[in-house]
Amino acid sequence: MLLNKSIRELRRLFDLNEITSVELVKEAYEQIERHNGLLGAFIALREKAEALCEAEELDKKPVASRGPLHGIPFSMKDVFVTKDVHTTAGSKMLHGFSSPFESTVAKRLRDAGAILIGKNSMDAWGHGGSTENTDYAIAKNPWDINRIPGGSSGGGAIAVATRMVAFAIGEDTGGSIRNPASMCNISGMKVTYGRVSRYGTIAYASSLDTVGPMTKCAEDAAEVLEVIAGHDHKDATSSKRVALRYGKLIDKPLSFLRIGIPSVFLAEEVEAPIRDIFKEAVKTFESLGASVVRVEIPSLSYAIPMYYLIAMSETCSNLARFDGIRFGANRSNFSPETVRRILVGTHALKAGYHDELYKRSVRGRTMLIKEFDVLWKHCDVVLGPTLPSLPHKHGEIAKDPMIMFLADSFTVPVNLTGCPALALPAGFTGTGLPVGIQLIGKKFDEETLLGLGHAYQKKTDWHTKIPSLVAHKKR
Repeated sequence: MLLNKSIRELRRLFDLNEITSVELVKEAYEQIERHNGLLGAFIALREKAEALCEAEELDKKPVASRGPLHGIPFSMKDVFVTKDVHTTAGSKMLHGFSSPFESTVAKRLRDAGAILIGKNSMDAWGHGGSTENTDYAIAKNPWDINRIPGGSSGGGAIAVATRMVAFAIGEDTGGSIRNPASMCNISGMKVTYGRVSRYGTIAYASSLDTVGPMTKCAEDAAEVLEVIAGHDHKDATSSKRVALRYGKLIDKPLSFLRIGIPSVFLAEEVEAPIRDIFKEAVKTFESLGASVVRVEIPSLSYAIPMYYLIAMSETCSNLARFDGIRFGANRSNFSPETVRRILVGTHALKAGYHDELYKRSVRGRTMLIKEFDVLWKHCDVVLGPTLPSLPHKHGEIAKDPMIMFLADSFTVPVNLTGCPALALPAGFTGTGLPVGIQLIGKKFDEETLLGLGHAYQKKTDWHTKIPSLVAHKKR
């Protein structure tokens, strides 16, 4: 199967004229036709003929004029606006919405030669961690269809895991890339806040949202990030810091790295199979020459309440524009989970509660940022499980929303501090469920995370495993 290969491998085959973009696009649609009906990875697809026509035009280009992602099929979470595919944010409030402009991340990818296949399933407005809170088909985990794929970027993780596309673009507000990446056995990058433009992205929580790649491996994440990173004058929060050649730097030797492990990542609340797999991952990093140190982050236990008060306050403000007059249909189309978040956000911003709830959370966030600044004096990266629990069965989170909130306990601190993090496949339980780990780094140090992740994946083969339902085509 061609889509099993890395972006580097595909680029080499393109340069040798051994494959064509048309072949890749056909294979992508074959996989979608084979698996999407069962798994629900997509909300909207481009017309196959339209994508093939674009591929044919790319194939006519001489090798010297081809972009770094020439002919590579990809998908996007349904929160990024594009001109030729409807954007809904997983909600029927925006059903059939056609954007008059293109998001920056979509434009950069297409300028680099990548071919958009469609928009991935998600929790409506990004409100959820299971991709069940949607007005469209509920997405299913390809490793066990009775379980959730994670969220809110669950559709993208499914599409990459089942090789419907070579990579997907997700959006991470509190773990929405890393969470499904770990549940579906792929790699997912949460970038430093401001590293990738959010222009053309339907906002959930503006001070927390980040745009990043969901890929088969860390090497592919580096290739995609190199294209999408960098300043954008259309986004006021976009950093002017120069983006690096991540794809070129990924093989840079890493030595004497200090990996910090907070004790909370090994607590009894973490399910035993996850703790066991995490401990094996630690041994692998030690075999690569890294030293492990125990560290503490005192405010970590307050991250969940701080995050949800800030996120819900911001989403309450952001969704005010969807009033059924200028944007969207009648507000009765908001899902119960979205209504819950709007009400909590409204309460947190209400006179008499603003100082007690919202402002107090913002002060706590500043304290957490300072603790991470101190942390980097003792270690270069932090390592932990991505999630404290295995993927839940469908319906469990709907019965108890607190399960969903607590599942984010290891991911939300990264968004509160603005740091980058990389989720990696790390093994499987006895029942065949994938388990992921995450590397957390200093702001704008994606280079180290990707290099360390790549070194780990050269030593292990977890990232090469694909669900048994995926057909094994040989070339």
